[in-house]
Amino acid sequence: MSFTAPPIAAPVAAVINRYPEKARQYALALRALIFNAAQNDPRVGPLTETLKWREPSYLTEHSGSGTTLRYDWKDKRPDAIGLFVSCQTTLIPSFRDLFSDVLTFEGNRAIWLNTDQPLPRDILAICIGRTFTYHLDKG
Repeated sequence: MSFTAPPIAAPVAAVINRYPEKARQYALALRALIFNAAQNDPRVGPLTETLKWREPSYLTEHSGSGTTLRYDWKDKRPDAIGLFVSCQTTLIPSFRDLFSDVLTFEGNRAIWLNTDQPLPRDILAICIGRTFTYHLDKG
């Protein structure tokens, strides 16, 4: 069964539409994966799509179950999309323990996804799910 993400928020669409075509398509696929992962866990509830630091951001405001997830394309890494979480969490270290052979990390805040490679959907679904349930799982 296929999943369709909700209509994109206008400010987020404006940011994504400035990305180069390859990055734009990758970002839209990542966005759909984010909404799909949230929908697959009833504890998460609806997501708020907005901009934080001028980057597309997804919040669990309704449930308070998790922490903010952001992504962005940067000129400094033209063939990548960064997926960002708060560096105050233990998320990236735990993802690094599990997926260092598959994903590229930066410090305690980012996963860099190569837009020349297929989106690692199954692995990212785990990372996204854990981000959106961070406050439930850490206690």
